[in-house]
Amino acid sequence: MAKFIIQGRKPLKGKITVSGSKNAALKIFPVSLLTQEPIRLFNVPEIEDVFRAQEMLISLGGEVKKIKKGVYEIKFNGKKSLDMPASLVNKFRASIMFVGPILAIYGKVRFPHPGGCVIGAGARPIDLFLNGFQKMGAKVKIFRHECGQDYYYLTVKRLRGANIFFPKISVTATESLMMTAVFAEGETILKNCAMEPEIVSLAEYLNSCGAKIKGAGTSTISVKGIKKLKGGEYKIIPDRIEAGTFAMLAAASNSGEVLIKNCQPNHLEALWTLFDKIGVNYSLTKDSVLIKPAKKLLACDVTTHEYPGFATDLQSPYTVLMTQAHGSSLIHETIYDRRLLFTDMLTQMGANIIMADPHRVVVNGPTKLYGRQLVSPDLRAGMALIIAALIASGRTEIDNIYQIDRGYERLDERLRLLGADIKRVE
Repeated sequence: MAKFIIQGRKPLKGKITVSGSKNAALKIFPVSLLTQEPIRLFNVPEIEDVFRAQEMLISLGGEVKKIKKGVYEIKFNGKKSLDMPASLVNKFRASIMFVGPILAIYGKVRFPHPGGCVIGAGARPIDLFLNGFQKMGAKVKIFRHECGQDYYYLTVKRLRGANIFFPKISVTATESLMMTAVFAEGETILKNCAMEPEIVSLAEYLNSCGAKIKGAGTSTISVKGIKKLKGGEYKIIPDRIEAGTFAMLAAASNSGEVLIKNCQPNHLEALWTLFDKIGVNYSLTKDSVLIKPAKKLLACDVTTHEYPGFATDLQSPYTVLMTQAHGSSLIHETIYDRRLLFTDMLTQMGANIIMADPHRVVVNGPTKLYGRQLVSPDLRAGMALIIAALIASGRTEIDNIYQIDRGYERLDERLRLLGADIKRVE
């Protein structure tokens, strides 16, 4: 199993380029099932989750052609099977995005419970998806496979428009039902929707292909059903989570000027508001962020929230940043109840962190961190541990880096361009 070996306390400076958005890229592969025409993708991040999405499309009868780095052409040629392979579904949660398009085109689909990072209370539920499909006319059967895993069998004669209220805000549920409603008969109204930039980007692309979607980026989205969708070209937006993570790495290192390129700072207003309070020395342009060394970082409380609030995916690196700030900060994680468990490893490294309950920790800083042998528990916590290792004294080993590779492209290579002493050992 591959691992990272990091020698900390190396000055970080230079330029780093943000990859295409993982969460935006994963959703465009299922879209190809809704059109008989090819789709050309630009700025595609070459990461493990995207590779799994490509494999899923191919397993269902699609084609994936790499034109050059970051540029792909995808096309769906018709069904091979309506069974989504468990070997792929179990590896990444975004596989749930294929369910709606298959159901819309063929009227039935069978799949096991999706995988991904386990950062909630056990497996993440998919009730929001199933309830939405049922509102649109689908019948859902749940059965226990001989392997002991839950399987779902969905059937429908024709999807019909519906009024759907999400009892809980969910990005993937919003995207999935918005996408599925494109081929439903009549109009679908989605309420209490997520408002992330990735949803807006997906809706804009679907509309360019002939869809009739209004309200993406607000809490209410309307979709009028159509009968045919075109192909086209789609440039994946920069990954705002990666941009914010790199910004916090540079701020925590506080050792040189770091220019973060190919990003959209307007997608991270909650982070910049915090930076103003903390005292981070930064400046923004339309597509870049420059972080300079600051005289003193001040502790600041944060509460995660759905967009446009502070993203839960940025909470882990922010917690590491707070270990280097003066004072006490309360980190309140409102989205996932296990996302703060990684702080035990920060404590092993020397951080002064008190866990109040599964959703809240108090970070007292600044503290000096020391290298340790660690295991990446999930994608975002794994990246946070890398940040901690880079600012720690001594040598750190991080195992289970497959979790990190799921969302960050050639991370070790890009960090070395900043001066980091990090190497991958297979």
